[in-house]
Amino acid sequence: MTKTHEIVIDKVKESKINSIDFSNLTFGKTFTDHMLECTWRDGEWHTAEIKPYGPIQVEPSCKVFHYGQAIFEGMKAFKDGEGDVFLFRPEDNWIRFNESAKRLAMPEVPKEVFMEGLKKLVNLDKEWVRYGEGLSLYLRPFMIASENGVAAAPGTEYKFMIIMSPAFAYYKGDVRVIIASEFSRAADGGVGYAKAAGNYAASFYPNNLALEEGYQQIIWTDAASHEYLEEAGTMNIFVRIGDKLLTAPNNDRILNGVTRRSIMQMAKDHGITVEERRVSVKELTAAANDGSLKEIFGTGTAAVIVPIKGYKHEDFKFELPTLESSYATLLMGALKDIQYNRAEDQHGWRVKI
Repeated sequence: MTKTHEIVIDKVKESKINSIDFSNLTFGKTFTDHMLECTWRDGEWHTAEIKPYGPIQVEPSCKVFHYGQAIFEGMKAFKDGEGDVFLFRPEDNWIRFNESAKRLAMPEVPKEVFMEGLKKLVNLDKEWVRYGEGLSLYLRPFMIASENGVAAAPGTEYKFMIIMSPAFAYYKGDVRVIIASEFSRAADGGVGYAKAAGNYAASFYPNNLALEEGYQQIIWTDAASHEYLEEAGTMNIFVRIGDKLLTAPNNDRILNGVTRRSIMQMAKDHGITVEERRVSVKELTAAANDGSLKEIFGTGTAAVIVPIKGYKHEDFKFELPTLESSYATLLMGALKDIQYNRAEDQHGWRVKI
């Protein structure tokens, strides 16, 4: 056991990496040799530990099971052609993680625990980061209320953990969506802007209904009127009308996506006009009917960019045109070039391990 900057490291005796088929990965099913765990108790964070990946022991009365105090982040590490490993905008994830923690009455995680723990963990398992188009290491920091007891109050003990999973493609095949006119993802004053576990659980039932109709995801609309586009499944949403790229503005219902902000900057770097404003379903349908609707795509860490091939809203159906030169392809390529260290990082987003 070695202790470095308050992080205790216990290495596995033998790696399981040689048993993994990296050409046949299912997203989020395979995990690396190590994980990080740090406990908040008695009003303070205790020593962080990096140890072999494995089960954690909790009691049935653990508060996360009863009151849903659980938050997470999604991040990635990338390897370039020289074998160097990079994180992408990790400090943005740390900031957002603590915004989520505050909203769910959970303790904020210190920067030295989150950032240094993340770097040491990735460095320890860096052989799991494979080089190749689409290959990455998906990083999942999360925190749960680990106190025992069923009193309806915030926990007094929490576990912060990081696990890591080698990843390839998230979505496969064409993606078509239903625009929500009944169910809502989030409401004013709620936790929609936080990466709270319950946000995603609440979306599973309406998404299953969409799947039964042959659609892979839902474009969520505002809860008050269902008139304005907000998010696309687990992703932020972009719409191209004419030569303009439109995206919903941040509010307390919409996740402040790191990939979203990156794509907006990439678009501006390429001279594309970007507008952050409300986009109504009526405007979308009018653009579909007059031929000015060129693209719809979702953005997120796991998927990066997912082009949407078609949508349905109530009785209206529309198939997006096939473009020789799409914004989605251009911007995904530009972002990946930065992530894989193939292009200059003029915004300082890469962090070398």
